[in-house]
Amino acid sequence: MRALIQRVSQASVSVEGETVGGIGTGLLALVGVTATDDRARADRLLHKLLHYRVFADDTGRMNRNLQQIDGGLLLVSQFTLVAATDKGLRPSFSSAAPPAHGQAMFDYLVAQALQAWPRVETGRFGAEMQVALINDGPVTFMLET
Repeated sequence: MRALIQRVSQASVSVEGETVGGIGTGLLALVGVTATDDRARADRLLHKLLHYRVFADDTGRMNRNLQQIDGGLLLVSQFTLVAATDKGLRPSFSSAAPPAHGQAMFDYLVAQALQAWPRVETGRFGAEMQVALINDGPVTFMLET
């Protein structure tokens, strides 16, 4: 699994003009699933999302994680993150999970996240979504499991 995470002061996701998820300070995670991803990889990704230290401590260093700052986690599925872009001028999605597997893995990640942390919001799998955010920093990292 792959997640592009952004430290945000706020983020939201809308479908057909309706806001379906939103957070204040926290992490926006755009999540891509490959055909070979499984629950173990989803569990490792969730551990990283909750414990990756990208928030400032009292000295301004990135030493605090999402839980330590009591932040929100906005999970948004984005299959384009697993595209191969190393050849040609068009992305290849051959490594992306088929829709049923992608949704199963994303739903599992969301369910596990909701059990582990009370401040989780999501987009809608497979929908055309509009994501709005204020990237704090800017701080952006690619996480892979």
